[in-house]
This record gives sequence, C-alpha cells and structure tokens, in this order.
Amino acid sequence: MSLIRPMARRGLSRLTLALVLGLAAIAPALAAPPSDADINRLLAASRAQSMLDTMLPQIEAMQRQQFQQVAQQRQLDATQQAQLQRIEQRTSQTVRQALSWKELRPMYVDLYKQTFSKEDVLAMAEFYESSAGQSLLDKTPALMQNVMVAIQTKMQPLFVDLQKDLEAIVNEPAPAAAPARK
Repeated sequence: MSLIRPMARRGLSRLTLALVLGLAAIAPALAAPPSDADINRLLAASRAQSMLDTMLPQIEAMQRQQFQQVAQQRQLDATQQAQLQRIEQRTSQTVRQALSWKELRPMYVDLYKQTFSKEDVLAMAEFYESSAGQSLLDKTPALMQNVMVAIQTKMQPLFVDLQKDLEAIVNEPAPAAAPARK
C-alpha cells in the first residue's frame, strides 16, 4: 500500500501539471480581443495614417519610373505615348484609392484583432503615446534612410564582383560545337 500512494501522488502531480500547462497554452486564445476603439487609439498613437500617406508618393514615384522605362524601351509614337500616359494616370488613381486610409483602416483593424490581444494593443498604444514612443516614431525615417545607405555601401563591393563575373561569362568564348553524328 505504501508503494501505491507515491505512485498515485506522482500521477496526480503529473495530471495537475498537464492541466496547468494545457490551460496556459490556451490562455492566449481566451485573451480578450481588442475593441475597435483600442485599435484606433493604437493606430493614432503610432501615426499609421501619416506613415501610409508618406509611402504613397514613394509608390507613385516607383510606378512613374516603371512607366518611363517602358516608354524608353520601346519606340512609341505620339498616340501610344498618350495612351501610356492615360494608363499611368488611371493606374495612379487606382493605387491611390486602393491604398487610401479610408480603404485600409478597416483592414488594419481586422488584422490587429486577429493578431493581438487587448492587452497587447493597449501596451503598444501606451508606448507610442509615451515620449520614448514618439521619439522612436520621429527618428524611424532617419534610421531607415541610414539603414538603406549602409546596405547600399555594404552591397557595392558585391555588385562589383558580380559585374566582373558576368563580364567573364559574357566574354567567354562559346564551346566548340560537337561534330554531327551520321
């Protein structure tokens, strides 16, 4: 009988541990979802709309550049150039509308609801409303610019080596053709 009791206790302890671990695993799923107001507070504090507004001109500039490349690669007559310009304007309007805050805000709200708990959203909102959060938001554009410059600087030698390799391949004589079999 004395042997059974420690085994029963171990079994009970294991069952209790399994139950606690199981509850801990499902607790995030049971966490309260954030409300629309919570998410709107976070989006305002994190300046999500202004970030989107600053991205749009960059997207449009890339789009213009692509249209210019198309025009340069082909000899377009005046009619084709006018058509290309109309397509570019229509595309720009479509992109601007599709990426407008009015269109994207509901998507942001849904994605934040799917991804974060109420506790997460409130903590992030508090951070972005703090002086440290505002400082992060103020300095992020400069940080990203510095990161891009650093990456370009780091990649430059690699591109030089790649260019040399490409030139070697292009300038390499073609292998002699094997004689045809009869």
